[in-house]
Amino acid sequence: MAAMDVLGGTRIRREAKPATVNLRRCKLVVTKGAQRGTEFVIGGDVIRVGKAPENDLVIADETVSRVHFEIVRDGKGYLVRDLNSTNGTFLDGAEIKEAYIRAGSVVGAGAIELKFTPFEERIEILPSEKEVLGEMVGRSTAMREIFGLIERIAPTDATVLIEGETGTGKDMVARTLHQLSKRGSAPFIVVDCGAVAGTLLESELVGPEEGAVTGAVAARQGAFELASGGTVFLDELGELSLDLQPKLLRVLEQRELRRVGGSKTLKVDLRVIAATRKDLRNEVEKGKFREDLYFRLNVVPITAPSLRDRREDIPLLLEHFLTRMTPEGTPPPTLSDATKAALYAHDWPGNVRELRNVIERALALGTDPSAMVAPLGAEPFVSAAARNQGIGAVGGATGDMEFQGGTSFRDTKEKWNEIFERRYLAWLLKRAEGNISKAARDADMDRKYLHKLLRKYEIDAGDVGED
Repeated sequence: MAAMDVLGGTRIRREAKPATVNLRRCKLVVTKGAQRGTEFVIGGDVIRVGKAPENDLVIADETVSRVHFEIVRDGKGYLVRDLNSTNGTFLDGAEIKEAYIRAGSVVGAGAIELKFTPFEERIEILPSEKEVLGEMVGRSTAMREIFGLIERIAPTDATVLIEGETGTGKDMVARTLHQLSKRGSAPFIVVDCGAVAGTLLESELVGPEEGAVTGAVAARQGAFELASGGTVFLDELGELSLDLQPKLLRVLEQRELRRVGGSKTLKVDLRVIAATRKDLRNEVEKGKFREDLYFRLNVVPITAPSLRDRREDIPLLLEHFLTRMTPEGTPPPTLSDATKAALYAHDWPGNVRELRNVIERALALGTDPSAMVAPLGAEPFVSAAARNQGIGAVGGATGDMEFQGGTSFRDTKEKWNEIFERRYLAWLLKRAEGNISKAARDADMDRKYLHKLLRKYEIDAGDVGED
């Protein structure tokens, strides 16, 4: 039986391969006027109609205003809105200022009439045959499916929401979407919503007018204006405060903004890609994130998998990082089988970013990379399981390990992995003085995954000094 996940305006169906994405589209057919019979297929969230060339749908008729009306997609459907036209906008014969439009309805603008038909474009998502796409590397099925989705979605202007743990490469997904889009030569502007203070974030997004904020000696363009014609990437969107969310929603729905302290409305033409390590659906249920904004952002969802869920990509990633980080003209170092085994066995709570950092530090220090996955300078730690079996402490980053005959490689690896994880968690929490949020940041680890590990080993953050 097929499983379907309804996510905002986009439905992703997974049954027998291939997976499919259903993107909402609408069609306007001219039924009256000089362009009678002409069809326009529109895929954007905002569709502006008029005789000016900057409109999404240009109608060359003297009875039509320069920007006559617009159709906006929201959580309820499609809303048609008159834009102060000279001859008015009509829906099924009745003049309106704004109203929701139904399938088969006719919109009148001057002497022109257009029939409105919404539909879903079904796109099959086949795993890509590539192992490298943009800055991303992977041969696992999970990554090649993401590559395939990016290749199909990038040429559209669909809004994309990327979710995943810290270090999974959400920013690379966003950059690749931009590079492969028709906007690839236009600006790609990044705003880290978690790194900018809440009081300054609005100015960062929409820009201040002169004197509107401290230090604004002149009007300044914000990220949305700077990205006009290109893409704006909103990283860590889950950190956006509730009071700023309606302003972002306005930009997404209307493609227009007002600077801080300004009264003039500015139009922007951009694609929005957002990323978050939080589960925004849970945030909506908790009242911390607006449902209408979530709907607007979650047009095409992409989940970046953790490295522990695609371990088969580790050899390819190691080869990629070693080659890229080795000076030109110098052959990349060869890793021993023992080093590879240690790197494959590690759980990589910091995901691909942690792996990259380990290789980079190891090359800089001339150290075996497998030694870098343990905390340098940590005090010896022995788990209760190890003490019961009479196994000594694991030393520092280069300490010796004692092995027992008659034990399989897998069982031995799991035993030492447990010892390492317990010891690392105790060291990490002690260093962060029991502050789990700080510990997660220090380890470049997703906080939910840190909580999961602490529950697994029954470690209480308040008792970190006992071990």
